[in-house]
Amino acid sequence: MLVDFDTLPDESRVWIYQANRSFSEEELIELNKQLDTFIEAWTAHGKDLEAGYKIVYKRFIIIALNQDLNKATGCSIDASVHFIQELEKQYNVDLMDKMNVSFKQGEFVAYKPLLDFKKMAQQKAVSKNTIVFNNLVTNIAEFKENWEVPASESWHSRFIK
Repeated sequence: MLVDFDTLPDESRVWIYQANRSFSEEELIELNKQLDTFIEAWTAHGKDLEAGYKIVYKRFIIIALNQDLNKATGCSIDASVHFIQELEKQYNVDLMDKMNVSFKQGEFVAYKPLLDFKKMAQQKAVSKNTIVFNNLVTNIAEFKENWEVPASESWHSRFIK
């Protein structure tokens, strides 16, 4: 069952999918409709899942699930992964590659392969103060507090001297 993302409890599990480009306004309209439809019908062993989503910076799809009501199962997680893979094909966008880094350059969100980010760190093009997106957060509380942080406060810090 689809609910407003902001009404879900802080313990709700999150999955973050970062796109390798921004979605256009037209794509966002269609993407919202598709996410509404998928989440409204998303179940685990026939039981409704209370979930919501948001699209941030026209680039990140964040899906959250209230596991207090019903927990995600292997099948329901597989269904969400297949849904995301279909979006990748439809929009010709990469959403599943975890070996890429998104970070802010001013108000712009940059997206680089991890190797390029490491080189940028070596060349001092990014610093410990660069705002990065920590897509490894696991729940809404962590999303609110630790998703958009200085590189020094994230796993990215290992590349910055």
